Amino acid sequence: MDIEAIRKELRAYEDRRDEFYRFLDEHIPHDAGTGLYDFKTRPMLDAEKVYELFHKLDYQARKIRGIVINEIVNKEDA
Repeated sequence: MDIEAIRKELRAYEDRRDEFYRFLDEHIPHDAGTGLYDFKTRPMLDAEKVYELFHKLDYQARKIRGIVINEIVNKEDA
């Protein structure tokens, strides 16, 4: 796999990650003191949407894991 294809997959991962955090930012307030998500307010989230976004993020992470194994680990073992 060439470096541009790898960069494309890494950008796709970052896009999925950003999409996931944008969703959380839109639906969960942040604690003013820590800047962390404030779950004390117990916001109700759309479970189907959370799963959809997480699945996209996880799928892309698994693709990158496969690239690392195929392009780095396996080549070192050869």
